[in-house]
Amino acid sequence: MIVIMRPGTSSEEIERLKDRIEKEGCKVCIMKGENQSILGVLGDTTRIDPSKIEAIKHVERVTKVQQPFKLANRLFHPHNKIIRINDEKIGSKKVAVIAGPCSVESEEQIMEIARSVKESGAGFLRGGAFKPRTSPYSFQGLKTHGLELLKMARAETGLPIVTEIMSADMIDTFVENVDVIQVGARNMQNFELLKELGKTRTPILLKRGLSATIEELIMSAEYIMSEGNENVILCERGVRTFETYTRNTLDLSAIPAIKRLSHLPVIVDPSHAAGMWWMVEPLSKAAVAVGADGLMIEVHNDPENAKCDGQQSITPKRFKKLMSDLEPIAAAVSREM
Repeated sequence: MIVIMRPGTSSEEIERLKDRIEKEGCKVCIMKGENQSILGVLGDTTRIDPSKIEAIKHVERVTKVQQPFKLANRLFHPHNKIIRINDEKIGSKKVAVIAGPCSVESEEQIMEIARSVKESGAGFLRGGAFKPRTSPYSFQGLKTHGLELLKMARAETGLPIVTEIMSADMIDTFVENVDVIQVGARNMQNFELLKELGKTRTPILLKRGLSATIEELIMSAEYIMSEGNENVILCERGVRTFETYTRNTLDLSAIPAIKRLSHLPVIVDPSHAAGMWWMVEPLSKAAVAVGADGLMIEVHNDPENAKCDGQQSITPKRFKKLMSDLEPIAAAVSREM
């Protein structure tokens, strides 16, 4: 349930109504705008009579929320959520760009790539330290040593680091060392992990599951937000369909759909969506054109010898050109790179 207050209603009147509603066993979240405040009511609202609430002179109207997600719902928060990470933002006018290798392989590799992507305009450095792989015999990442190498790259370049968490027992380590914690597609519905991440205040980048609906993705974000962490970034990375030519099928329609339903920022990962390096550039352009708040792009200085996903990684040279090519597209949709 959403209670929209009349413009100019005092904080005292809002708190009074909040206390009245909470006496019915519901939780109330207050969202204050420049001129108007909104009360989001969570819980069993069947005991609350909307007509009695609307009879209060300071209430403009009461609206029922049809979707099962509440905190992530645009009705609760009409304005776009902007997440600040150090000097960078995700969800603002500027399209955020997260770039780096699928996996951290060595100090030389991650430092070289970090320098190059920053020079080209990336705002964040991605790199896998712990790698979930389909085969148990594939390279699983450098683990904690990989985290240390990412921190070295951050210290030199200033780029905030984004890396994937695999289990709840690593949360304290990630909170201490990582700027944005990524939850991979395979863990999108690992609800116990999501709830524990919700108890932190570190921004969470939540990837859409391989066969997840848009509602299921937003509901997973709701798990995190329900525990207090509202800093959630959604990521469309392609879904599994009957098509086998590409690694996944990039669902560009998810971006405007999510933006209609939720206030959370949504970015696109064209690398995992296609699984082919030569598709990364056109899909990146399409993502910006359709309104994505950011891109997550795999960049490797030697894709042919990469230990992980070299076939979908572009070189630093191609990344630099792509960043230049994206500028007029971003401008055409009132964004900037």
